[in-house]
Amino acid sequence: MRYIRTGSFKKFFHSIRKSRSFDEQECQRVSLVSDQENKNGDLIKDFSLIEPSQSPRCTWKSFCFNEIFRATNGFSSDNLVGKGGYAEVYRGELENGVAIAVKRLTKLSNDERKEKEFLSEIGTLGHVNHPNVSSLLGCCTDNGLYLIFHFNPKGSVASLLHDENSPTMDWKSRYKIAVGTALGLHYLHEVCPRRIIHRDIKTSNILVTADFEPQISDFGLAKWLPSQWTHHSIAPIEGTFGHLAPEYFTHGVVDEKTDVFAFGVFLLEIMSGKKPVDGSHQSLHSWAKPILNQGNNEKLVDSRLRDAYDVKQFNRLAFAASLCIRASSVGRPTMSEVLKVMVKEGEIDKERWKLPFEEKEEEEDEFWGFEDLEYDECNSSSTSLQDDCPLVLGDAI
Repeated sequence: MRYIRTGSFKKFFHSIRKSRSFDEQECQRVSLVSDQENKNGDLIKDFSLIEPSQSPRCTWKSFCFNEIFRATNGFSSDNLVGKGGYAEVYRGELENGVAIAVKRLTKLSNDERKEKEFLSEIGTLGHVNHPNVSSLLGCCTDNGLYLIFHFNPKGSVASLLHDENSPTMDWKSRYKIAVGTALGLHYLHEVCPRRIIHRDIKTSNILVTADFEPQISDFGLAKWLPSQWTHHSIAPIEGTFGHLAPEYFTHGVVDEKTDVFAFGVFLLEIMSGKKPVDGSHQSLHSWAKPILNQGNNEKLVDSRLRDAYDVKQFNRLAFAASLCIRASSVGRPTMSEVLKVMVKEGEIDKERWKLPFEEKEEEEDEFWGFEDLEYDECNSSSTSLQDDCPLVLGDAI
């Protein structure tokens, strides 16, 4: 395939590293700052801004090819942990014992658009610094393009939920992942100096640390939106079936509410243990919407949890999901508002979220035509940075 000239890319990478130090001075991060029990034994959760000085400084490294080649044992198939539409992910270990994940642009991919997405991921990651967003250790531009991350041995939320060999994830871990992912999205949308829209929020793109802290990963489709823009129109439409907001699927319109919709599907998947699309091609959100509207939240509970879950927390997440998956983007909350619904103490002001009219769900929102979808070939059983197939929509829309 044709790559960007090495010298030009290194200049690009160097300029991003310089801009990163500037961002670190200005960029605040959001985190849960209290986690203690009140007199009733309930966890008190709150979120607020942490001063930039408290945010750890991130550094990058320019890796040489031989270094990552040795770390991955020559990119051995035994170390392959993920394979997506345009990249492969390998587990590795540096000489100092640090476990890494190496994301390699596949040489079989001759699509320049995919190469552009790969470089876009580097540019985006150069402006983020938050515990719930995957941080970049470095990159390599020799013999191809490579991104190097810390390796998360637990894999993705998708693998924890759907891998038959994995034990059932308990409710405490699911709730922590839901809140942490919301914090990461809030940071990308409202706190980071660069206004970032991820465009592909899904369980396979949320990695999990050893202590079940979620990290948003895979920024190949991410977009920077200037503060003065209300939205951005994109063609071709890309993403993952079952997660696409109606306005994006239909018109290619992207803003923060695009991610909010996908986060609603993410919450439903965590609560129900169901995949975003079932065998009959029905989306998870279309199945869950009438259940949520009728207030029968117990029907959403993953049967593997039995009764081992916090009902109050579950209902909060269910209500947040119901707001996120609204057909109209205007009716969806911001991530700040989602967090308030999910973690703030006291009763939820549901009247504040009542729509002035009932949304009419069109039939095409419930079952989208698969003849309009073009899937990249990928290994659907992989369990890392990207382990389900993206779709690309062209002139059919």
